[in-house]
Amino acid sequence: VKEEDVERHFRQDSISMKRLMPYFFIGPALLALVALVVYPLLYGVYISFFKTNLANKWDFVGLKNYISVFSDGVFVKQLGVTLKFTAIVVLAHFIIGIFLAMLLNQSRPGITFFRTILVLPWLMPEVVIALIFKLIMNPLYGLLNYGMQLLGLSEGGVSWLGDTKYAFISVVLVCIWKGYPLVMVNALAALQSVSTDIYEAAKVDGANKIQTFFRIILPSIKPVLATTLILDTVWWFKHYTIVYLMTKGGPGSDTSIVSIEIYKQAFDYFNFGKAASMSVVVFFVCLIISKLYRRFLDNED
Repeated sequence: VKEEDVERHFRQDSISMKRLMPYFFIGPALLALVALVVYPLLYGVYISFFKTNLANKWDFVGLKNYISVFSDGVFVKQLGVTLKFTAIVVLAHFIIGIFLAMLLNQSRPGITFFRTILVLPWLMPEVVIALIFKLIMNPLYGLLNYGMQLLGLSEGGVSWLGDTKYAFISVVLVCIWKGYPLVMVNALAALQSVSTDIYEAAKVDGANKIQTFFRIILPSIKPVLATTLILDTVWWFKHYTIVYLMTKGGPGSDTSIVSIEIYKQAFDYFNFGKAASMSVVVFFVCLIISKLYRRFLDNED
């Protein structure tokens, strides 16, 4: 073999900087993904097989944590409350969000001002929103009770967050107000990408506004709405901040969603293994919901 052929072969097979450059670009993002998502997820699954305080107690219990989660009935009930909470909030988000997106998808004076105002709830921190509405709904000096008394709708202070008749719906309304801008912004962006020729063709064919909405607009923005539906459902299914700060799961267990019970098991009772097993169950529930959404929306004509 000639020396020139050997050198040429070595140059062709050697790793050049040009070939390595893509890996340098994706390397930091990949490391961050592994460190912040993959490792905590796997570590949580690992903890779920132990009865541990994460310090000096590591007793392997196998599947006992998972069995106890479903055997006591409390977690199953809280899953039901969480599903009810998520279904109402997400449905209201889409009704309000799509309606507002349709109104804002117009070229009128001042429309930019309303677009800015209506997106503000999503930009505000959840802690701030929870504390503000907790003050508004205070039974003694809250603005809501004061306004109702001025209008003659109520004589005494209503305990909006302490009464079983009002606590759940009060929290739901606050979460609806907080989250509808996500759907509104995504739907508005999707509507603006739809060609005006489609609307004109529907008008020429004699379609009214309702037919245009259900047969032209919704199918055109369906991919965006599908992704938004999955994100919004998963976000509010595992939601914690607003509900905990407003009611802490009370009164009784009326607003006790699974995320609050996971927090209590981990940081009130120091039962980290059971809390981890609950988190794994929640992860798979969210995964199943996502798969069902995808299957239904992808197969829908």
